[in-house]
Amino acid sequence: MPKVREPIKKTSIAKKRKIVKKGFELMCQKGYHHITCADIAKYAGVSTGSIYQYFYSKKDILIAGINEYLTEIMFPKITKEKFQDKEAMIQELINSSIENHKKYKVQHEELVSIIHQDKELSKLYQEKEWEVTKSLAEFLKKDNKSQENILEKAHIILDLIDNLSHEVIYHKHKDLKEEILTDETAKIIIKILK
Repeated sequence: MPKVREPIKKTSIAKKRKIVKKGFELMCQKGYHHITCADIAKYAGVSTGSIYQYFYSKKDILIAGINEYLTEIMFPKITKEKFQDKEAMIQELINSSIENHKKYKVQHEELVSIIHQDKELSKLYQEKEWEVTKSLAEFLKKDNKSQENILEKAHIILDLIDNLSHEVIYHKHKDLKEEILTDETAKIIIKILK
């Protein structure tokens, strides 16, 4: 198997990122199993040979795309400098989760489908999710008097926010009001942290 290369020049780095971005976008639109590396190359506006300079297969492109999606969009690092207090952090997590689920609905749906079919990708998703849980726990340690079960509390908080986002974007029960759901979720999270 020929060796893939890691780009050094800015133009090569940009080309690789473009392949990842466009490849992941196309996989989410058409479905992972319905496209080829040639399709990705055409969609990204590069040669098929360029794909194989940087990736062994479309699965490698998918993994790079998932990494980028999870790290930069769905599970951004929670930094202590970003938030003034836990209330601001909770509101920002809720708002960004709902917004990201809206903006990246197609990608999220395809990603969920894929991670249920592929153990390697499922593991990657779980690792990224765990990194965010630990980041949130670290932030909460700084701003919380009670240190008891902080990792478990962080995990529950992220699950509550994810479930709220799914209700708002996917389930949309007609008798539930988004504003009230959002406020009640924030109140529950504050109670968890007391």
